[in-house]
Amino acid sequence: MTDTIGRRRFIAAAAAGTVLGSVSQGQAASAQDAADREVRLEFLRPREIVAAQKQCPTIFQPLGTIEWHGLHNVVGVDAVKAHALCVRAARTGGGVVTPPLFGGVGGLNEPHTFIMDAEENIFANLTRPWLEQLCREMARNGFKAIIMLTGHYGAAQQIVVRETAVRMSRALGIPVLGTPEYWLALDVGYTGDHAAWGETSLMMHLYPDTVRLSELGDPPYQGVGGRDPKQSSEADGKRLTDTIVARLAILATNMPRWTEQMLDRFVEAEAALVARQMTAPRGKGNLWTAWRNAASVMKDYGKHLAAEEFEAIRDAAAKL
Repeated sequence: MTDTIGRRRFIAAAAAGTVLGSVSQGQAASAQDAADREVRLEFLRPREIVAAQKQCPTIFQPLGTIEWHGLHNVVGVDAVKAHALCVRAARTGGGVVTPPLFGGVGGLNEPHTFIMDAEENIFANLTRPWLEQLCREMARNGFKAIIMLTGHYGAAQQIVVRETAVRMSRALGIPVLGTPEYWLALDVGYTGDHAAWGETSLMMHLYPDTVRLSELGDPPYQGVGGRDPKQSSEADGKRLTDTIVARLAILATNMPRWTEQMLDRFVEAEAALVARQMTAPRGKGNLWTAWRNAASVMKDYGKHLAAEEFEAIRDAAAKL
């Protein structure tokens, strides 16, 4: 019981951005045990799954695709970084992690890219029904909260993931969160990019052997969008990772215990956000219209979500 309370205090403090004092030798050992714990669903035996669900009935679904990410990154960046973030969050806050789903909406018109649904297709002929069925199966298997974290985030992909999460929350009666990972770190300067500073920094921390900045050449870089990836660093990647993981961990811990009233407040906020994203173009504008000031208006989304300040999310969404 003491270890559980201590872990929750650590997660809450980390998600709020506060610094904890020194830890005892026993706490450090406990933290190391958690860091080594197997949480990948495909590597768990039945009794281990039952035990994990009893401790925390949250399941993570990482999402990505196969897509060009510059000459310096591997093509699986989106999915593998989302998976690594989910694994770290599950080891910290509880829950299990499914294998990443390689396939989504859109992708760059560059080599070595698999496009499963057209870039602007918010109806997502493949992605949406696949996510719906995954959610149904997760609920049928006894999970009480679902977190779908997408590391691939064209505008349509973000809309499809969040809208599906809202709809499945209502249909299944359990909280389903669908969000890109960078929305949990807007307040620490990560506003999303493609193979640039943010994604490359994350990969330098999560999978350092996969990044080869020496292969970039000189700008302009093919298929790179955002701040110069040569400014990336493992330290920046760690800072972004720590923020995202802490917030995911507190959500994994708390979401299964939400009351119906809490669930309704959460769904109302997420529905307001996705509705604004969908309607802002008015059927003829650029699908990215609702993102034009998202970095400032929604800056505290991750903080509000972890603190269960859903009305603040709803109110901010109205200003997009």
